[in-house]
Amino acid sequence: MFTAAHNKIQPPTIIKQSMKEHIVDPKDTMIIECEAQGNPHPIFSWRRNGKYFNVARDSQVSMRRRSGTLDIYARNNPEQYEAEYQCIASNEYGSAYSHKIRLQLYSESTPMWPKEILEPVVVSVGLPLVLSCNPPPGPPKPETYWMTSSFPTTQPVRQDRRVSMGVNGDLYFSNVLFNDSASDYCCNARFPYKNVIQQKMPVVVKVITSEYAAPTWLSPRGSSSSILVLHGEELLLECIAGGVPTPHITWTKNGEDLVVTSRMKVKNFNKMIKIPKASFDDAGEYTCTATNRIGYIVHTITVMVKAAPFWLEKPTNLVLAPEENGRLICRSDGAPRPTINWFINGEPIESATPQPNRQVSGDMLSFRSVTVENTAVYQCNASNQYGYLLANAYVSVLRKLPLCCSYISKGNNVFLECRYFGSPVPELRWSKYGQGTLEGNRFKTHSNGTLEIKRIRVEDQGTYLCVVSNVAGRDESQVRIEVKEPMLIVTRPQSMKVIRGSDVRFECGAKADVTTPVTTTWMKDKNQVTLGWRLSLDESNLIISNVNRGDEGNYTCVIKNELEQKSASACLMVMDRPDPPSNLELSDPYERTVRLSWVPGDSNHSPIKEYLVQYDDDDWLPGKWKNLSTYPGNLNSVILHLSPFSYYEFRVIAINEIGSSRPSRPSMRFQSSAPDVIPKNVKGVGTWRNNMEISWEPLTYREWNGPHLKYLVWWRRRDSREEWKNATTKWQKYYIYDADTFTPYEIKVQAVNDFGLGPESPVVIGYSGEDRPLTAPLNLRVSDIQSTQVTVHWDPVARNSIMGELKEYKVRLLAMKSKAFPVNSEEPSGFLTELIPYSNYKMYIVVANNQYEGPPSNTIHFSTPEGVPSAPRFFRIQQRHLDSIYVDWDLPAEPNGIITGYSLKYQTVNATRGEELRVEDFPPNVTSFSIRRYDRYTRYRFSVAARTRVGIGEWHTEESPHYTTEIYAQDQVDITTQGWFIGIMCAVALIVLILLIVCFIKRSRGGKYPVREKKDISLEPVDDKDQEGSFDYRGQPSMEAMIKRSDSDDSLVDYGEGGEISFNEDGSFIGQYTGTRRDVRELDFGGSLELHSPLNTIYSLA
Repeated sequence: MFTAAHNKIQPPTIIKQSMKEHIVDPKDTMIIECEAQGNPHPIFSWRRNGKYFNVARDSQVSMRRRSGTLDIYARNNPEQYEAEYQCIASNEYGSAYSHKIRLQLYSESTPMWPKEILEPVVVSVGLPLVLSCNPPPGPPKPETYWMTSSFPTTQPVRQDRRVSMGVNGDLYFSNVLFNDSASDYCCNARFPYKNVIQQKMPVVVKVITSEYAAPTWLSPRGSSSSILVLHGEELLLECIAGGVPTPHITWTKNGEDLVVTSRMKVKNFNKMIKIPKASFDDAGEYTCTATNRIGYIVHTITVMVKAAPFWLEKPTNLVLAPEENGRLICRSDGAPRPTINWFINGEPIESATPQPNRQVSGDMLSFRSVTVENTAVYQCNASNQYGYLLANAYVSVLRKLPLCCSYISKGNNVFLECRYFGSPVPELRWSKYGQGTLEGNRFKTHSNGTLEIKRIRVEDQGTYLCVVSNVAGRDESQVRIEVKEPMLIVTRPQSMKVIRGSDVRFECGAKADVTTPVTTTWMKDKNQVTLGWRLSLDESNLIISNVNRGDEGNYTCVIKNELEQKSASACLMVMDRPDPPSNLELSDPYERTVRLSWVPGDSNHSPIKEYLVQYDDDDWLPGKWKNLSTYPGNLNSVILHLSPFSYYEFRVIAINEIGSSRPSRPSMRFQSSAPDVIPKNVKGVGTWRNNMEISWEPLTYREWNGPHLKYLVWWRRRDSREEWKNATTKWQKYYIYDADTFTPYEIKVQAVNDFGLGPESPVVIGYSGEDRPLTAPLNLRVSDIQSTQVTVHWDPVARNSIMGELKEYKVRLLAMKSKAFPVNSEEPSGFLTELIPYSNYKMYIVVANNQYEGPPSNTIHFSTPEGVPSAPRFFRIQQRHLDSIYVDWDLPAEPNGIITGYSLKYQTVNATRGEELRVEDFPPNVTSFSIRRYDRYTRYRFSVAARTRVGIGEWHTEESPHYTTEIYAQDQVDITTQGWFIGIMCAVALIVLILLIVCFIKRSRGGKYPVREKKDISLEPVDDKDQEGSFDYRGQPSMEAMIKRSDSDDSLVDYGEGGEISFNEDGSFIGQYTGTRRDVRELDFGGSLELHSPLNTIYSLA
């Protein structure tokens, strides 16, 4: 191709300039760029604040050679150069203008916060809090962030749904927790151009207790606001609310749920919507709603999108020949619509010399039949209140000799190219061998001078001539054409989809004219394939060994000769494990769930079947990843269910049929929230007269939901108007002191950890401590006295004298445990059971609350009548002779009155002889019996019972053993032959003789029984309290004599321990009492009886 002229004229064009807002460091050389091109090369000048700036006269400013760039060496007073600059590039054909450049200086010293003393911020738990930052101004605007300082370490403030930093740099607390006062808060500003960080004075936060709070707006305030944003600029919508529990933020647009598109991001735990490049579609009413369990509030933000001017069509340079027409178009848009102004060489077109062939029509500047006088640089300025656009375009009118150039060919159609240029515009004509003009049928001349020959034939061979001419002269170019057989591709490569590591073969073959040799090359994505050990050629076929993902792409087989080239393409897809997911993001955190979203990686031509989410919850030994769950491959956002009290970090692995991807980059760490379990079994019990112990079941470790679990205890008097009082403890109990005796309190407890407060427990009623009752029950009495039970009555005490909760009434007897009587009626009474018949009792009653017993009532005496006796203590059967059986027995263990005699029943065991049951009655002094057997093999069944005047007692039954002659004889022989047996018999005979003498002496003295007075046993209470809260009163009854009931009502009674039997005031037992039993074994017998006759023993219980 030939150029039109080596010294073509060109008006100036700005090709490089500094930004409109240009910030520089005064310590370095300040550079303002301005580069332009043109022919002849332009000269440069500058304006400062709209006036001519004489660069040559300023010793601190220089302009670079063949450039308009300024170098400012401001050693003295650099602030004087802060101004608005504009560069002008000019040559003899016009002037081009740069946009206006505002030069700003970095501050020599780092901006500092003013020195001030910050008072501690006092705030109640649950209230919102805003800590202001107000960083020093730039330029440029510094980056702000917040740190907490807790000696000796500092760390960034952990932001979440409750705590976040606003766009203005302030730190917002939706609600304050106890632990927010654990450290100081410092706002830090980073100035990037100096890489310096400045720290504000720390703010101390003191937290006092409070309760739930409805949501309130921290930023923005009120119920509505508006934002104006320019088209293409960043739009930030922010809503930060306070309240307890932490409010949840939701968004709507124009009354409908906000649809989050790829153009916008929801950040800062749903508190901010960020649109990097705002468009007109983003205008509307955005409503943010803050909700917690107390209520909700709304705020409406009206977004108005305006636009500084932006280009729809910029004017372009025009090179015209004389008498040609042309136009410059300056099409732009904005909101509001910009105003278009035209300039010629920097001067308004209205003040320029009028030209009849030039006309301005809004955004178009048109020229008719141009002349050399129209050559100039034209500026288009599009502006509105939000900005402006400035574009330069030149118009150049030329007169030059035409030139032409070469040809090209393509496919079965041949294109003969004849590019030309001239002024005025030359005429073009094609001919074959210089004869005639080729036009029509298969010949077509295009507007750029190219001749197209369609479906070329053999007879089209020959020489073609291109002739161009105008008033300035003539030029021509010749092209010779030879027609060959066309080239055809007979074997085309086939697209393939293979697994990584496979071998691939692309085949490609062509048929061409034998006189035109062909060459084969392979291209991959428009780049020639480099052959090596993996990529090789087999003739014209491409072989790829051990393919990898880098081999994926479009492969093109290019076969060409000197006339043409053919190509055929195929696509190679390499199936591989998927790429790892990216951009993991956590949102919507709740107590035990969080939403995890990610951007899926490339599936590498094998659909992703599922995603595996892994987690690391070990804050001390990170890197121990565990599988959490798998999700279908069509999801990229899931809700994760978590365990409490863990610091989570997540990563995602994609899985397809080929295998698993590499793990994604870990997400940010996520921590659990406040406790969500209510302490159970809350109760308040007084342990002393002026205190109350508040207790509860502690939370299990997995219910903590965070570190440093404590309990917040609340209390106040019931039915009072006083405020709730509270205290925090890490124990399972809390004591209130200085309380009135037995006063009801309302109590509730809630758990709290480093992340916040848990839910409150239901309010329960507890009572402070009890004191000793002041009065005793009156009028203690008994009725319906029976041998083993009695009905007890008493008058109740006044409620206000109990000094606590009325628990029960306790009856106390000698040597027995106390008997408790719950009170359920207006006339308290009850049955006292398991008494010992034929006994004397002393009894009193006391009233009891949960801690103490009151003074004793009056003491009363009563006696129980006779009952039936128990069975004899033992019953013995012996064979003293071969033909007789001897039986004897002992006194009853519990006579329960005066023994009047015994009854003995006996009969043979098998009763084969039809023998009737025989009954023998004995006086009280006879305790043995002898019976003759029918034969040596007869066995008997004996039953014996004692009698009182009330009736016969319990029977004792036994059977005689087997006695045989042989065994008896053998025993006799064996015993009588032993020396020791003979000695024992002699000793027994001697003892029997002595006893007979003693009995004879007693009989000679008289036959009356000795009578002794019964002693009452005093009541000796024992003050020791047993583990069950009841008291034992024990005494030892004395047994001095055996007397007849007719002589005295006194008796010695031995009674046993019994269980407690509950009963109500209406007489039914709900408990039982117990006593201590004694066996009576020492008895005195009168001498007037022939045999020993034991009397019934009577115990006196006083």
